[in-house]
Amino acid sequence: MFATDNTVMLLVDVQGQLARLMYEKEKLFQSLEILIQGMQILQVPILWMEQIPGKLGPTVEEIRQLMAGSAPIEKDSFSCCREPVFMEKFDALSRNQILITGIETHICVFQTAYELLNKGYEVQVVSDCVSSRTRENKAVGLQRIVQSGAQITSVEMVFFELMQRAKGDAFRQIVKLIK
Repeated sequence: MFATDNTVMLLVDVQGQLARLMYEKEKLFQSLEILIQGMQILQVPILWMEQIPGKLGPTVEEIRQLMAGSAPIEKDSFSCCREPVFMEKFDALSRNQILITGIETHICVFQTAYELLNKGYEVQVVSDCVSSRTRENKAVGLQRIVQSGAQITSVEMVFFELMQRAKGDAFRQIVKLIK
């Protein structure tokens, strides 16, 4: 089971025009917005990545506005793990459980999940918070991620797994988010 004090959320490359080409983009953006707000309520840190923002553009406004007070980490590699600044910030959090979100499932999300798994971390990919330009590439990406040893989860599963109990202020806030 994932726990709030051992989990970090990773937001991968939801930027520019590419993000607008994703399969079921409206559902993707809505799910990401809910998950980000929930992680903030549960005080789970979020590491935010951007792939070559000078070329692909910044994170889409719907997501970027929720990330006020933090800055994205730039990368040019497909896997976040190949970016020294990411690894430095990730290691500083001293957490072993990673929730991966973002685009594209079959490229950057897959390669990041694969490398984190090979480094010994527990990885869950939030299925309603990842996408690719085609449904097929999303499906193949998720399949390869599972074959590599990660687990698939969803926004609601994440929330209830992290909270573990139906009580308290955080629980009430999360329930409002998902209803």
